[in-house]
Amino acid sequence: MDLTLDALKDMGAFTGAPVEKEIVLKDGDEEKTATVYVRRLSYHTAVSDIKSLSAKSDAVAGRIASAICDKEGKPIFKPEDITGEADPERGPLNGEITMELLRVIGEVNGKKTES
Repeated sequence: MDLTLDALKDMGAFTGAPVEKEIVLKDGDEEKTATVYVRRLSYHTAVSDIKSLSAKSDAVAGRIASAICDKEGKPIFKPEDITGEADPERGPLNGEITMELLRVIGEVNGKKTES
């Protein structure tokens, strides 16, 4: 097989549109659901991982920022939004939402996760 764009497309080598997922968050005794869009691991992920390594920044925040997007695939976070550096008064994402985002990233990319 020759390596062509058509051959790669036939092999499923492109990530396509983001995947819609639901996350569940607790607000006191109440559970709230939210819709998020997850980009499959891709070129964007590789670039984010390399930037995180070279900048000695948080790789987990970079992974979340590269994977969670709007329905058109545009990022909604920067790593600094996740770590809290973008707005120290707001602070970092809490543990619950961080774990939910990592869970759906894993699901979309074929990794089984336990709650």
